[in-house]
Amino acid sequence: MTTDALLTAVRLRDQLKAWAINAAYPLWWSAGADQAKGGFFEKLDLGGQPVDSARRGRVLPRQIFSFSLAEELGWNGPWREAVEHGLNFYLSAYRRPDGLFRALIGPNGESLDGTATLYDQAFAMFAAAAVARVAPDKADAMQRMALEVREALVATRKHSQGGFYLTSPPTAQQGSNEHMHLLEACLAWTEIGGDPSWRVLADEIGDLALSKFIHAESGQIREFFDLDWCPAPGIEGRICEPGHQFEWGWLLLRWSKLAAREDAVVAALRMIDAGEAYGVDAARGAAINALLDDYSIHDAGARLWPQTERIKAAVVAARLTGDAKYWAMATAGADGLLAYLRTPVPGLWRDKYLPDKTFVEEPAPASSFYHIALAIAELDRAVRAAG
Repeated sequence: MTTDALLTAVRLRDQLKAWAINAAYPLWWSAGADQAKGGFFEKLDLGGQPVDSARRGRVLPRQIFSFSLAEELGWNGPWREAVEHGLNFYLSAYRRPDGLFRALIGPNGESLDGTATLYDQAFAMFAAAAVARVAPDKADAMQRMALEVREALVATRKHSQGGFYLTSPPTAQQGSNEHMHLLEACLAWTEIGGDPSWRVLADEIGDLALSKFIHAESGQIREFFDLDWCPAPGIEGRICEPGHQFEWGWLLLRWSKLAAREDAVVAALRMIDAGEAYGVDAARGAAINALLDDYSIHDAGARLWPQTERIKAAVVAARLTGDAKYWAMATAGADGLLAYLRTPVPGLWRDKYLPDKTFVEEPAPASSFYHIALAIAELDRAVRAAG
């Protein structure tokens, strides 16, 4: 990386870290945490006030993870208290008698949807790894909990061709996204020295992605499948989201280092390159929501989370290959992300960037914090390694 490129990366990294430390973490703890009833609110309005509504089972573990990164990013606030606050409520309000986690509760903690989706279980295991990483005294309990969740999935919804059914009993539609987050959880446990079986499952999901999920001609990850892991019929089977090309690429590059799989490196870089070439709108500097398998645009909106995945994929690719184009991609992604963070109340974000270059005026969803915090952390790690 050239000196100018490094200076640009440092400047953007510093801006993003300052936003997280000085604005986002303080706001999402003081206003985003429900100090009266427990847990975290789903949204803050654009005035920075909580929106009290039903709360999804996938959001609370993301907030636990976000605060587990706070010390690394430089926030000296009560991040341990925030992690504990989230974990206690999560275990009491979302865990079902069988050890799995329900999908939705009401504002007062009542169960609104007891379904244990694969997506939500992946985030339960991921958050448990985050707690184990920052709170060693809880590591054994967190791993036991995560293993219980995983074994319950194996017992009730294991797929004979690899991976899992999304629900039990299975529905007609399968998805790659849920398995992406399972791989993320498995890598998190493997990287902190968890039970060796986490690596075994990571290998299975990595192989599933390479053999079933990737469209052979375009190199993109498909989103939707039937029960036999064939592409879903009609337009759904052709949808490929640029954000997931970046996110899968980021994960497969990490997995390739553990598994010594050069084919994973090739596939990951191909999907990252495709996401950048076809899935970024130059006029907005933003990764769009969805393409089809021939690279044609399916949804030209640009949500916040694909911008963070663009950064994560780019910096890991840059560190692995040394190719300057990935540093350029990372800094372009970071600059693009900053546009979403320019809000009247610092520490909030916009979520939906429209093709006409306007943002949708709506409350900031808490679910995005996990994406943002992790992107900043990956950029920070890469900049420090390069410097």
